[in-house]
Amino acid sequence: MRIDAGPLGEEPPPRVVFVEDDRDLLSAQTQGLEIAGFSVQPFTRATDALRHIHAEFDGAVLSDVRMPQVDGLALFARVQAIDPEIPVILITGHGDVPMAVQALKDGAYDFLAKPFPMEELIASLLRAAQTRRLVLENRRLRQLHADSSGANAFLLGQSPVMRRLRDTLAQVADADVDVLVTGETGAGKESAARALHHMSRRRTRPFVHVNCASLAEESFHAELFGLEAGAKFGAYGAAARRTVGRLERADRGVLLLDEVEGLTLAQQAKLLAVVEARELWPVGAEQPRPLDLRIVATTRADLRAAISRGEFRADLFYRLSGVSLHMPPLRERSGDVGMLFQHFLVGACARLRRPIRKLTPTVHAFLLQHTWPGNVRELQNFAERFALGLEETRLTGSDDGEDVGLAGRVEAFEAETLRETLRLHRGDAQASMRALKLPRKTFYDKLARHGVRIADYRR
Repeated sequence: MRIDAGPLGEEPPPRVVFVEDDRDLLSAQTQGLEIAGFSVQPFTRATDALRHIHAEFDGAVLSDVRMPQVDGLALFARVQAIDPEIPVILITGHGDVPMAVQALKDGAYDFLAKPFPMEELIASLLRAAQTRRLVLENRRLRQLHADSSGANAFLLGQSPVMRRLRDTLAQVADADVDVLVTGETGAGKESAARALHHMSRRRTRPFVHVNCASLAEESFHAELFGLEAGAKFGAYGAAARRTVGRLERADRGVLLLDEVEGLTLAQQAKLLAVVEARELWPVGAEQPRPLDLRIVATTRADLRAAISRGEFRADLFYRLSGVSLHMPPLRERSGDVGMLFQHFLVGACARLRRPIRKLTPTVHAFLLQHTWPGNVRELQNFAERFALGLEETRLTGSDDGEDVGLAGRVEAFEAETLRETLRLHRGDAQASMRALKLPRKTFYDKLARHGVRIADYRR
């Protein structure tokens, strides 16, 4: 029996720390495991093996039970103290079976009674190594989710464009200028606004979201500016009590004007007065109230084109765009898809109280090949459906209902391997070619075919 090698860059050989005091038996079984495709570290003493086992150990431990000094059960106990989820497989004689059964109850992964066929040992070690990899992956994903802080909590990604965006936000966070964020639907414009609020001195003050496209004309003034008690409010009569509008609720904080292109020209005029004077007149008020306000506006539209069509006020545009930021679509930072998906998956599984599901080759290929027209929002929804198990029947290697097939999966893995190698070598083309064992022409042909740019990985 031999382990079939996966696609280039998919997984390293399963790792095994093997402890056996019989040197001849240790040598023979090590050779057999290496022929089967394992990476084996052989030891005749448990104390030597323990120096190579730590909390991040990514393999399995295989040990005989009866050994001098530190025996297999003592080794198992010490490994459990390092990390109880490191799989330990014990090799026992017939007289040791009751002892091994008790070890299973105590957390050992498996035991094999002598004599045993090599295929049984290989199968048990392979299951153990795969279990360990899944444990470490789940831990890594949970840590990624827990470590998200500051701007990273809102703007995940290590692509050059996202690093530049976070740097820009850090530079303008405390400048207190108004900001206009542009980008496609679902690209994360609101996330950029929240990151700006979180990084600024106003972080402890309100963040008030206003969806401009949903503001009704008849309630616009009251909803944004507020009402004084007794003030007449259109067909609704007089207000029974004072109502604080959203502008006043955002005082000393940040006001997000989402989809600002949705405001009518009349609404824009009313808002412009607030933006310019930083004061508001609630309905029925006898005098204006001062506002200490930072405004972040978002738009998916080309506001300059809207100005030329007479649909948006130029003076409001220039007031709102003290600083302009652009949220790139997900297709322009495809290297971030994996990290974002993992982050969303961990969050969804925690919220839905589901175990973190392991990626299948089909889903992995889909993540790499799909162009994500709905951007980050679409990816987040996909992660939630995957957490619920709803994508397995829909995706049989498909994108928009078409089977990607074996060739598509190979292409996807090849593209991801190129990206991962360039990330590892920080955009060093020569080092990447050596690592992939590719001639120069083939390397650059593959980069061109998959749309991978070396410049995106240089730091």
